[in-house]
Amino acid sequence: MDLPVIWFVLIAVLWIGYLVLEGFDFGVGMLLPILGRKRADGDADKDRRVIINTIGPVWDGNEVWLITAGAAIFAAFPEWYATLFSGFYLPLLLILVGLIFRVVSLEWRGKINSDRWRRWADRGVMAGSYLPAILWGVAFANLVRGVELDADHQYVGGFFALLNPFALLGGVVTFLLFLTHGAIFLSLKTGGEMRERSGALAARLAPVTLVVTAAWAIWAQVAYSVAWTWAVVAVAAVALVLVVLTTRARREGWAFVWSAVVIVAAVVLIFGSMFPDVMPAIDPANSLDIRNASSTDYTLTIMTWVAVILVPVVLLYQGWTYWVFRKRISAEHIPEHTGLTFTSVITRGDKASSGAGTSA
Repeated sequence: MDLPVIWFVLIAVLWIGYLVLEGFDFGVGMLLPILGRKRADGDADKDRRVIINTIGPVWDGNEVWLITAGAAIFAAFPEWYATLFSGFYLPLLLILVGLIFRVVSLEWRGKINSDRWRRWADRGVMAGSYLPAILWGVAFANLVRGVELDADHQYVGGFFALLNPFALLGGVVTFLLFLTHGAIFLSLKTGGEMRERSGALAARLAPVTLVVTAAWAIWAQVAYSVAWTWAVVAVAAVALVLVVLTTRARREGWAFVWSAVVIVAAVVLIFGSMFPDVMPAIDPANSLDIRNASSTDYTLTIMTWVAVILVPVVLLYQGWTYWVFRKRISAEHIPEHTGLTFTSVITRGDKASSGAGTSA
């Protein structure tokens, strides 16, 4: 077996899992202020709680795919990991900060019964969704285009070299893909007025996503890719058209399937364009490929056995989670707030401080 090739493919599969699943999480977070507006009874928060509860049981499980993909790159291709994380340090740091803000905001939003607290939490969810949704596209587009590496495979281009037109358009593509994916997911997971609003928004977003994604995919294929990925571009094009048609027909299940197919095709196009490189350089002589970046065969063999045993378990568990939480959510399912008020938190904090001082 050609283990470096196998692990290159497996890492692509891990990124597919992450971007398909976390993609709708990002979309839901970005849509929070758009779809979470005031209801007829004047309550805006209830709709926002409906939106957040659609991803509440699954978002943290979806992020496991990112951790696994990063760990797989580190173990299978340490040179790739070192060059990627040093060269893309600032974008990856911004993504990490965004993910931290989102985690904290989702976990703590309902802990205090205060409109001001929830507004700040909502801003954290939005910022933590917008930043990764855009920056992942910028990062992957640069990997397709190639970056400035020296003879020692060190990135020498600087931060602003990453903000080239092709990469920025890639950021717009992932932003629109995830936004559409999230709107479709909301229409699939909610009922009543929220289902209608999210379905209508998905139908409006789909044609724009089709045009922008098609433009970037053709640019990538013509300028940076190889012959066989034309088939991938064709699959993506057909899936995008089907997303437009199914969102208009309000066939949420099929729309979600075709939206996921578009993201899968995008990842295949990205990794197919890179292969056999893992970190393409502007000067091809300086590129990192699957040979000069990989670990030893012994390491890859052990990793392969671990993956064969554990990955099916993870897939079964995550599939079971989605099955358990498969039902639609509507405002009628949302209970009243039961969290602490700011006053009680401050009082508890004062008592804790007073007690600590006395005991000390």
